[in-house]
Amino acid sequence: MVEREPRNAFESFFRAVGRGIDGPATWVKEKVVEPNQQHYPWYHQKFRRVATIDQCYTDDVVCIHEAEAQYRRDRHVDSEILAILKDRYEDCCVYERPDQKRVCAPLFQAYNEASTNWFIKYGDMGALHDAKTALMKQKHRMIWERRHGPVGTGMKKETATE
Repeated sequence: MVEREPRNAFESFFRAVGRGIDGPATWVKEKVVEPNQQHYPWYHQKFRRVATIDQCYTDDVVCIHEAEAQYRRDRHVDSEILAILKDRYEDCCVYERPDQKRVCAPLFQAYNEASTNWFIKYGDMGALHDAKTALMKQKHRMIWERRHGPVGTGMKKETATE
């Protein structure tokens, strides 16, 4: 953009005053702020992973708070992924109406697997649960699987030991 010449002394004076006020601010923005700025869209903001609740000391309130926030973020992301998979399957069923069983089967299988995994991690804990409750659920599941085999396969048969 080419600036035209000032038409009179009044316009020349205000242009000089404007450059005197705006010049330093523009220089700071172009030379200091923009080179040190991290460029990412707001929806791609990356949060660093923090220690999980089992890695925190019992009296470390800050670590426990960060672990809770990480757990809430993870639960929200997993819930959104599940909703997206469900929407994709439903859209496929509507679009492929007469032949939906065959065409949409991979989407249905992916949704079922994701919903099973979501339920394993977050299900049956009530409305007000936290990272500690989820850790206890995981611990109880691991103990059950060690004693009785994978959940859903039935209990192991007692073998006679002599």
